[in-house]
Amino acid sequence: MLNPTWLNTFKTLIEVGHFTQTAEKLYMTQPGVSQQIKKLEQACGHPLIKRINKQFEITEQGRQVYQYALDIAQHEAKLLESLGFDDPYSGQCRLACSGSLALLYYPEFLKLQQQHPNLSIHLEAAPNSKVLKDITEASIDLGIVTQKPNACEFNTEQLGCEYLCLILPKRFESQTITAQTLMECGVVKHPDSAHYLSLYFDQCGVAELAEINIDKLPTASYVNQLSQILLPVSQGIGFTVLPKSAFDSFIHKQALTLHQAPQKVTEQLYLVNKRNRQLPARYQTLLKVLKANVSPL
Repeated sequence: MLNPTWLNTFKTLIEVGHFTQTAEKLYMTQPGVSQQIKKLEQACGHPLIKRINKQFEITEQGRQVYQYALDIAQHEAKLLESLGFDDPYSGQCRLACSGSLALLYYPEFLKLQQQHPNLSIHLEAAPNSKVLKDITEASIDLGIVTQKPNACEFNTEQLGCEYLCLILPKRFESQTITAQTLMECGVVKHPDSAHYLSLYFDQCGVAELAEINIDKLPTASYVNQLSQILLPVSQGIGFTVLPKSAFDSFIHKQALTLHQAPQKVTEQLYLVNKRNRQLPARYQTLLKVLKANVSPL
C-alpha cells in the first residue's frame, strides 16, 4: 500500500507546480518534500516527475499516480460526508422477524418505500435464534423476537404483542371445541406448532384444553412454509395455532373459523439490536411503522 502522506504531498506538488510553495502549503521543508517524492517514486518503481533545473514535468506514470491520489481524496471526502449525514428517509434498513410478522409488515414497508424512494428495506424471516445470531454478526441491525435476550449482548425494548389463534375448518364454527374435538381433528404441525399450542392451551382459559398433552395430539399434516400451513385446514384437514397476522393474510380465510376462547392469548414482542450500537435515524422512521401495526401490551 502506498503511503497516503507521500501521495498527498505528490498530489499537492502537481497542483501547486513548485517545491517551495508545496513545502509552505504543507508546513514542511523543501528537502522534506523532495525526500517524500523520492520515497514515493521508489515505492512505485518508476520516476513520477522529470526534473529540469528548478522546474519539473510529470511523467506518464506520474499522471497515473496523480489520478490515483485524486481518487483517494475524493473517496475520503465522500466517506466523511456520509458519516456526517443521517437522513431519516434514505439508506437501507436491515430487519429480521418471524414469518408471520413478515407477512404483516412487508405490505406496510412497501407503502413506506413508495413515500420515500431513497429508503430501502431488507426484511428477513427467521426464528428467534437466527435473528439474534444475525444481529451479533452484524448482518442485520434490528430484530423482533418473542423471548427477551441476554441484556449483556443486546438492547431490548418491548414492542407490543401478537394474538395467537386456534384455527379450525369452517365446519367447526358453531361447535364447542373440546379436547376430544381436537384429538379427532388432528393438528397441522409446523416448526413453531409445539410452542404455540402450549401457549394457547395454557392461556386460553379453558381448563380442559390446558390438560391436553400436546405430544399425544395426532398429526394431520406437517409443513414448514408459513403461507401453506393454513391450506390443509381450509380444506377440512386438521387444526393449528398461529399468530392472527397469519390468519388475516391467508387468502382463503373464509373457509376457516377461529376458536372463541374466554381469554385472549398473546405473545410479547421485543425489539432488539446490538448493545451499544447506535442505529441511524432512518430506523426511527421504521420504528413508527413497527409500533403502529402491532397490538399494544
